[in-house]
Amino acid sequence: MEQRILVVDDEKDICDILQFNLENEGYTVDVAHSGEDALAILTDEHQLIVLDVMMGGISGFKMAEQLRETENYIPILFLTAKNTENDKLTGFSSGGDDYVAKPFSVKEVLARVKAILKRAQTKTPIKKWSYKTLSIDIVNNNVTINDKEIQLTKKEFDILSLIVQTSPNALTRNDILDKVWNDNEFVLDRTVDVHIARLRKKLVEYGNIIANRTGFGYYLNC
Repeated sequence: MEQRILVVDDEKDICDILQFNLENEGYTVDVAHSGEDALAILTDEHQLIVLDVMMGGISGFKMAEQLRETENYIPILFLTAKNTENDKLTGFSSGGDDYVAKPFSVKEVLARVKAILKRAQTKTPIKKWSYKTLSIDIVNNNVTINDKEIQLTKKEFDILSLIVQTSPNALTRNDILDKVWNDNEFVLDRTVDVHIARLRKKLVEYGNIIANRTGFGYYLNC
């Protein structure tokens, strides 16, 4: 099956370089020079977006957020001049799958595109996850440390499994509220923090694998 990629960058030269090299690798490539144009031409046939962050109008981060809010989970490779830890976390929390800083190596971009597409084809929901002596059985709703079961409430387990499934992306409080609590339950943002504090305490020495960065959300830190 032909793999179709959408390249989005407001610099025509960069679009031309990426289109030429991606097409040489056998991909079908469409180009847009703004987030607005990209959203207008994006279809279900596209399997990856190579997305510049710093654009006029809708930024790359904002475009990614809009896609995720509409439950469009097409893989996204961010392409940007920004290369700090905060920028990377912003990219991941916006729903990005990978990150390449400008000036970029064409070979690196091609390698990352290939890797993302391969992961997208083979990715299946995680059934079991482990780290050192911590084990999470998502199918059977079971968490153990050193083979000893840890007693979690349903909400605590749902939060933990959601963070594991979403890794390496970050989850905001609203993300967690939307997925863990029912629409008819009235809860405050602070409720998420309280549940995670209790969860960390129950995970004892592994409590710090659930990290939080202000403005980005909760993510798996291991």
